[in-house]
Amino acid sequence: QVQLVESGGGLVQGGGSLRLSCAASGRTFSSYFMGWFRQAPGKEREFVTAITWSSGGTFYADSAKGRFTMSRDKAKNTVYLQMNSLKPEDTAVYYCAAAKSSRWGIRSPMSYDYWGQGTQVTVSS
Repeated sequence: QVQLVESGGGLVQGGGSLRLSCAASGRTFSSYFMGWFRQAPGKEREFVTAITWSSGGTFYADSAKGRFTMSRDKAKNTVYLQMNSLKPEDTAVYYCAAAKSSRWGIRSPMSYDYWGQGTQVTVSS
């Protein structure tokens, strides 16, 4: 089992920044992908970004490119999501997730085996 705990959400004005953290514990996940998803009220959960734990390679949704950066700290078993130039449409609950493989594609929630509880990000206009 892998446990994921997110932190760092909050209320920020448009154009501001937030940094989310996701601490992982439990089984080693050297072969896992780690991802961030978000879900706004009344909408489907959507992919934001993901990272290959072993190599650090990253993948981004078009909405995140140029504004968001995902990184990982192997020593701390933690991944981060640095969000800059935030917009009101970024308002959502952000979830951290871990995948054993990319059998459904790294952008699909179906590929992810473990999920955090979510952290609320609210961007005011």
